This record gives sequence, C-alpha cells and structure tokens, in this order.
Amino acid sequence: MIKTLVEAKRLSNSSIKNNIINYVLTRQNEDGGYCFAQGALESNGQDTYYGLAILSQLGSPFPNSEKTLRFLDENRIDSIYSMYYTAKSQLLLNGEIKAELKKDIRSLLDSKKYFGSKAFFSDSSEFVTTLMTLELAELLKIQVSFGEVGGWILSFENEDGGFGPHGQSNIDSTYHAVASLCLLRKSPKKIAETLRFVRSCEKPFGGFTIIPMNLMSYIEYTYFGVMVLDLLGEKSRYSSQTMDWVLSCQKTTGGFARSDLGIATFIDTFYAIQILQKLGYSWE
Repeated sequence: MIKTLVEAKRLSNSSIKNNIINYVLTRQNEDGGYCFAQGALESNGQDTYYGLAILSQLGSPFPNSEKTLRFLDENRIDSIYSMYYTAKSQLLLNGEIKAELKKDIRSLLDSKKYFGSKAFFSDSSEFVTTLMTLELAELLKIQVSFGEVGGWILSFENEDGGFGPHGQSNIDSTYHAVASLCLLRKSPKKIAETLRFVRSCEKPFGGFTIIPMNLMSYIEYTYFGVMVLDLLGEKSRYSSQTMDWVLSCQKTTGGFARSDLGIATFIDTFYAIQILQKLGYSWE
C-alpha cells in the first residue's frame, strides 16, 4: 500500500514536470523566440529568457537553439530589461555573453545610471533595475564598489527592517534590496528586524503577501519571500502549505498563474518552479 502511494506520488510529480515542459515548448514561435500566450503575440525577450530558464531548471533540452540565438541577435536592445534578458538567454544557450553585449553592459556600469534618486523613488522598479545590473556585473566578473549604490539602497531600510519608499516596507522592495546588498557583499543594517518583517508576510495557509496585513498570497510575493529567507540563511516555517498552495496555481495548460485564479505566464511559472525547488520539492 505504501509502495503504491509512493509510486502514485512520483507519477504525479513527473506529470506536473512534463506538463510544464510541454507548456513552454508549445509556446515557441517560428522565429525561435517564445511568448507565454500561444499563437497570439510575437516573441519577446522576457518570455524567451523565462522559457529557456524553465527548460533549464527542469533538465529539458532547448529546441531550435540556433533560431533562438538568431532571434536574440535581431531583438532590439534598448533598455536594462532587454539587455538583462538577452544576456541571460545567451548565457543559457551559448555558455557566454556575446562581446558586443558585454561592451554595452560595461558602458551601463560606467554610467552609474542603474540606481535612482531618493527624492523621485516611487516604487520598487528602481530596485529591480539595480539588481539586474548588479547581476550582470557579477556575470562579467566586474566588481562594483559598495559606496554610492549601497548607501542608496540602505537609505530605504525602514524601522521595521523591511525596505520600501516613503517609509513603507513591502516584500517586493525588501527582496530586491537584500539581493542587491548580497551581490555587494553587504547585509541589511538590522538583519533581525528584516527577518521579522519577512516572517510577518508569511502566511500559515501558504505563500507570502506584499505587506503583513494583507491576506491574499501571490506567486511573485511568495518567490520574493522564500528567496529573502534563503539569502538570510533561513527556511520557510510553512513549507508544505506553501508547496500545496503553489501547486494549486498550476493551470490546465501546464503553466502557473500568480494565484489560483488568472492565466498562466512564463514569469509566474519560473517563480513557481524556483519556490518549489527551494522548499525541497522533488520532480521525480
């Protein structure tokens, strides 16, 4: 009986994995790029990166990789976002970032335009671009000094230990700030309070919310919460509940949505896989 239950669980886990892989593969376009909406939209750099990252995480080969590389070469790079997704995709496909893109990344780092002004900071997007740029610097083995960047990040550390503009902490800003500090080889000034803030966003029924008082968990906030805990050397208190909640967000297409409602997207599927793997979920 026990053996039968174990075999059934393995079959179920394997089926979940195969459905995810099929979800991604059926959303590759003729040009080699990807788009989460099957047949409805053109390929884009973000979905192409997340599609490749999902396949890589699940140990699936990349189909039509030459076409995908060609799509990336022809895709317009006009922002930190497109630069980031193209570089990460090239790394997955080729094992290296192309020389021309490396040059662009170095120019961005030299400009120091990847972090913002406290006076005009309105949401977490500037933390996002800072983390993206620091990740690219890490990939190119370019050292960024703590100095001005680190000081700017720490200026958003609030009394409750979380990070966010206007003295209002949220799990989104806290994740991006802590991850950026880690790449700068630094920690929050008040680690115990930061951990306490993150824990306050964790829900006993599974998942994380953007702020402690909210009740609705979403995939992206759960990803941020689980990853911050990992960066701080801690584990989720409600791992099994969170894994069950994440699995409830899988759609019939095989992909994951940001909650049990809504449509599946590549980025939410990427988040779901990262959460499950970090919490010890086995695909076999």
